[in-house]
Parts: sequence; C-alpha cells; structure tokens
Amino acid sequence: MQDKIIEALRRNAVEEALTQAREWAASQPADAQAHRWLAQALQQSGEHAAAMESLDRAIDLAPEDASLQMALASLLIGGRQLEGARSALTKASELNPNQFDAYIMGAQLALGRGDLDEAERLNRMAGRVAPGHPQLAVVDSMVALRRGDAPRALQLVSAALQQAPDDSQLLYAAGFIYMGNQHWAFAEQIFRRVVENVPGNKKLHGLISDLVARQGRPAEAADQLIPLLDDPQTATAALWRHAGLLRLSAGQAEQALPLLRNALAGKPDDERTLQALVQVWRQLGLEDNGRDMLEAALATSSGAAALWMARVTLEQDPDVLPTLAARWVAAMPQSVLPLEFMLSLQQRVGDAVEADASAARLLALEPSHRGARLHLLNAMAAQDPASALGQVEEWLRSEDDPANRCFLLGLSGLGHDRAGDTNAAIAAWTDMQQVLAQVRVPLPPIGSSPAHWPAFAERAGTASRVTFLWGPPGSGVERIAAVLEATNEFRADRFGPNAPQDGFQTYAAIEGLSDGSITGEQVVAHWRAALPARGAADLDIFDWLPWWDNVLLLALRPHLPESRLLIVVRDPRDMLLEWMAFGTATPFAMPSAQAAAEYLANALDQVASLVEFEWFPARVIRTDAVGNDPQAAAAAVNGALQAGIPAPASVGPAYFSPGHWRQYTQALAEPFAVLSPVAMRLGYPAD
Repeated sequence: MQDKIIEALRRNAVEEALTQAREWAASQPADAQAHRWLAQALQQSGEHAAAMESLDRAIDLAPEDASLQMALASLLIGGRQLEGARSALTKASELNPNQFDAYIMGAQLALGRGDLDEAERLNRMAGRVAPGHPQLAVVDSMVALRRGDAPRALQLVSAALQQAPDDSQLLYAAGFIYMGNQHWAFAEQIFRRVVENVPGNKKLHGLISDLVARQGRPAEAADQLIPLLDDPQTATAALWRHAGLLRLSAGQAEQALPLLRNALAGKPDDERTLQALVQVWRQLGLEDNGRDMLEAALATSSGAAALWMARVTLEQDPDVLPTLAARWVAAMPQSVLPLEFMLSLQQRVGDAVEADASAARLLALEPSHRGARLHLLNAMAAQDPASALGQVEEWLRSEDDPANRCFLLGLSGLGHDRAGDTNAAIAAWTDMQQVLAQVRVPLPPIGSSPAHWPAFAERAGTASRVTFLWGPPGSGVERIAAVLEATNEFRADRFGPNAPQDGFQTYAAIEGLSDGSITGEQVVAHWRAALPARGAADLDIFDWLPWWDNVLLLALRPHLPESRLLIVVRDPRDMLLEWMAFGTATPFAMPSAQAAAEYLANALDQVASLVEFEWFPARVIRTDAVGNDPQAAAAAVNGALQAGIPAPASVGPAYFSPGHWRQYTQALAEPFAVLSPVAMRLGYPAD
C-alpha cells in the first residue's frame, strides 16, 4: 500500500493517494506507517491541521522511530513552524545518530536563519554519515555564496550535479547562485529543468518569468505567467497587473488591456494599474471606453483617490475638468488631493476669487500646506509685499516642523530679497541652512595632488565610453542632468536611497588615494563591480558624481582611460548665493557662507587646473545663461558633447538671474573676496 501511495503522490494524484491512505489507516489503525503516509497525503492536499493530527498519532504509536520525527520536521517547515521543526530534527538525530536527512535539514534551517557556522557544523556531521553525498553541496555552496565566494559556490554545486544531475535541491542551489552572480540566462535554464522534473511546482513560473524579463524578453516573460493566471489560487490582482505591465513593455497594448482590467477588478484603487490602463487606452484610442470604465468604478469606490486621478488624467475636454474637480471634492471632502487639483485649475485660468477660496480650504485641512501658503503669499505680494512678508514671519513664529521651517525661511529670504533688504535675506537663508545641516552630509575634504600624475593607459577599442558629470553646489548641474536623463546611459542613483557604495561615492577614497592606503586600481575595480546592479554593465554611461577631487585622476588616468569629465560651472559668486537661497541637489551641509565659499574656491581651483593643464579629458558647460530654459540647457549639453539630445519638458524652476550676486556685495563681502580670484581664473569679471 505504501508504494501505491508514493507512486500516486509522485504523479500528483493527490485524491487517489488520499483515498488509499485513509483505507490503509482505517484497516490497520495500530500501524504507525499508515498514519504517517496519511499525513503525507493530507499535507499534499493542503489539509495541514489534519496532517499534523495524523502524524501525532503515528508518533504516539512509534515514539522511537526517527523517520517519523523527520516527517514531522518536514510538515512543520511546510507550516513555517521553524522552531518546532528544529526540535523534531534534534529528536530524530538523538533517536538515530546516523540520520543523514536530519542533519541536512537542520543545516538548511540554520542557513535560513543566517547561522552559517551552525549550518557548516551540521553539514559536517551529515558528511560523516554519508561522505561525498551530493546533498552536502547544497549547504556548502549556499554558505560560500553568503560569504561572498560565488566562484567556490558554483564549483561545489556544479561538481555535485555531475553526480546527481536531476536533484531538485542542487538545481535550486545552482539557480540561486547564478542569480547571485546576475547570470540570468543560466539561472533561467536551471529553473526550467526543475519545472521539468516537478511539473506541479507552479511557483517557479513566476521566478522564471522574472529571469526572462531581466533578459529583455517581456512578452515571453508574460507567457510564463499563464499557468499562474489560470489558477484562481495564484491569480491575484498584483499578478494580473504584473502580466499586463509585461505585455505593455513588449508593445502588446491589446493583450495588456484585459490583464489590466482584471487587475483593476481585484484592486480598483491600485495606482500603477490605473496609470498603465490610462496609457493603454490612449495608445489604442479607447479613451471613451476608459472613461466609462472609470465612472463605473467610481460609482462603487468614490473614495479612491487613484481612480479620480486616472479619471481627470483621461479627460480630454478642459471644460469638463472643473465639474470633475467639484465631484472629487464632494466625494472626498477631507482630502487635500481634490482641493489641490481644484486650486491648480483655478490658477491656470486666473480665477483668483475661487483660487483664494480653495487655498483657504486647503489651509483649514492642512495648516502648513505649502502650495496653499504660496498661493496666499503670491496674492498678498501682488497687493502689498510687506504684508506678505509679515504673514511669513507670523507663520514662522508658530512653526516647529523643521521641513516647514526651511520652506518658510526660504520664502522669508526671497521676500527680503525682493524688498532689497539683503542683510535680512542672508539672515533668513543662514537660519534655513542651519536647519538643513542637521540632515545633510558634511562638505567633502580636499585631497592632496601628487607632484606628477600617472601616465594614461591605452584605451581598449571595445571599451564603453564613460562620462562623469559633476558640478558644485549652485552651479545648476541638476539642469544639465535633466537633459541627460533622456539618454539610457544616464545614472543619477548616487543621489537616491540605493547609491552605489564605491570610491566615487565615499569620502574615504579622497584620503585613501592621497595617502596611498587605497590604490587607483581598487577604486576603479569597485566602480566596475557595482555597474551590473546599476544596469550599466555593458553600456556607455553618464555617471553623475556628488563630488569631484583631482585625486581621482590617480585612478582614472591609469585604470579608466575611456573616461572623461563634464564640468558644470557658473560665476562662483552666483553659485554661493543660489546655494544659500535654494539649496543644492547634492545634500551638502552649509556650515556658514564663509566655509561654503572656501569649499567652492578650492573645488573650482582644482578643476581650473585640470582644464588649464589638460590633466584629463574634460568639457566645461557654463550655465549662467541657461536659467530654467530647457532649450538652452539642451543646447549647452549638445554643444559640449557634439550630440543631439532633445530638450526635456522642464529643467526646474527659475532662480536668480545671472549677476544677481552683485546686490549682495556688502552682505557677503568676505565670502565673495574668497571667491573673486577663482572667478577671474574661470573668466568672470572681478566685480
């Protein structure tokens, strides 16, 4: 009977196995193995509690049977009861010190909780029971991978697969090792072999789909999800959305539409689904159909902000938008989102009275709402600038939130600037910078340049072009970055939460290269090692750097000869003023205007020397006349790179016009005195 049950389970004929096991347990109620295999069949049918009850009965009948403890451990692992599984494995080992599977499973549990030493210990004990067993490589390879030795991990599991080429656990290990090395194609093939061996393992279809998508085959990745979408147990709204996004990425908008509709039916307020649907409706010219579908959804989910956003986005008639906005406000009267939309419409058409009313309602809901405060101040400033400034000062007296204080201090400075009170403007911006300094990083150190630079290495003909972009605070470098964002090669991840931790990110490289504790070869090697995770392993790259120091030439000249530097500058005195008033894309703290001026002077002197003495291939972009004009920004980039990058829709808000620093010659006399020499060196007038 046992063999028949095992054979049925292997065929995934669970009902057949369950019938046979129940008959066996009923006919021989004192047979522990009958209850053990009934538990196995119940587990495979998803009846976890009944399986536990049956296995407990088996253990009561044969408490000294180590194999029953192993079965219990397996059942507990399936139910995520890992501590109980550990106890069962320990019991199995005590009952039978030669229980190979107990040691192996215990090692795998230790691996799962990150206890690598314990995993190795238990694996060694398993090796004493069965030396050379292929299963030993599963744990050893995973331990090696966790410790960063991917080549050894792959070597171990590959050798074991020579002995047991169809072992599912070994194949799993090999697949995850390939994934750890970002060898997506190899990992895909390995997991396809697992599916061939275990056709009922549907969960792997999702993993294979992800691996296929990573290789740039979204349509095939979507095909891989079909078995999961056909099963009501796995066809979640998130999976429908994922499949739809893959079809959309593959340019298959018609196939994406029903998938995304199913996703919306399961979760009508999902923002990503709605954004994709709006895109599909527009591509297929089905805006009317989309509006009807959204109206139907709003009839039952009027409090879903994402639905309203999609509805107003899809509306083509501007005369309908005010009515939509009013409906949205009525449906969500305690939300700021519809009022923000209403305010933007009223500002666009110049309806000052209604816009003032909307701003007032926003402030009633959210007293520190920035958009509403700014609208109110602009309205007041048009009539009486002094009253607007007074309102800012009144808000400041009762504002404790650091972010809101920074916003108001910035407005206060701008108000004083418009009034011509430069000393008061500097005082407000200084206070703002002191608040910001609490959440910003210190200024970079300045490295020591050597007496002689290392020679340039010869560039390989097949090497990708590397362009480093850098501009000091206040230079307007973010406007140039906005142009470069149109290219696939541009990377701005150094300014986000997942910045690469290489030598171009950490200040340690400046000191290490200066004193010789870090070699240039190491810096470049770490930079290259981070490229695959940044999606730039085989591409030309524009790498936007948060800081620059000429000491990096110790790494770039001999080890990255295919690189060049794009330097963004403007009049250094305008840089300092813009940094003070508007902050910077680089999250540097400004300890004081004087310290900031000294940093700018040192940094700009370095790049001036680099350009003058041709120490490194470099292009200089001057942003003095760029302002917030996208066309001017694109022209500046294309002129420097001899490229044809299109202008973006926006490069950011307007700040001060060139030469505005001259209004601050008294308020910032000492900092400007520090900057004047390097300004003239860069070609700007002394005054």
